[in-house]
Amino acid sequence: MTTVLVCDDAPMAREAVRRALAGLPGVERVTAAGSGEEVLARYPLERPDLILMDVRMPGIGGVEATRRLVSAHPDAAIVMLTMGEDAEGVARAVSGGARGYIAKDASREELASAMTLVLAAGSDMPGQRGSRTRPGGAPPTLTEREQQVLDGMSRGLSNAGIGKELFLSEDTVKTHARRLFRKLGAADRAQAVALGFRWGFLH
Repeated sequence: MTTVLVCDDAPMAREAVRRALAGLPGVERVTAAGSGEEVLARYPLERPDLILMDVRMPGIGGVEATRRLVSAHPDAAIVMLTMGEDAEGVARAVSGGARGYIAKDASREELASAMTLVLAAGSDMPGQRGSRTRPGGAPPTLTEREQQVLDGMSRGLSNAGIGKELFLSEDTVKTHARRLFRKLGAADRAQAVALGFRWGFLH
């Protein structure tokens, strides 16, 4: 059974995510925190299996809290919560140790899928602690569509959302995403976004 800690400074957003998680199969307990500082204080005592951390919060914020927590506890599993407009914050958090990100308005199915992937991947998930330095070698060449799909991912859009924006079917977006991951050497969306920033494809 999985224990989850939801960290968001907005009480309504925090409660909405907590309620969505509480009804998922396999979730034993969901607790909530209102700041990155609170997570840092509580983690050593509670040791939740997964932390959902808001990117932008007063105080040290989600990105710095993630960096500090993973530095002190490398096995901490953290997924960033985003409204989709903070691609730079997401990339910094992934580079600092977060294992991925998910939109705050994600469906219960998307939340369940993200949790399963992150917890199954464990600490060996590729790219989760990469530095902000640019990878070596020549940058891959992306098609215009691959660039557009990567941009949509950086804004937290789902495949369906990207397809709607680009007038493409969801299956077509998935095909472009698979090619994009292969070119970047990325295992998932979070790593693709982080690599996109490091290569200069995203700004």
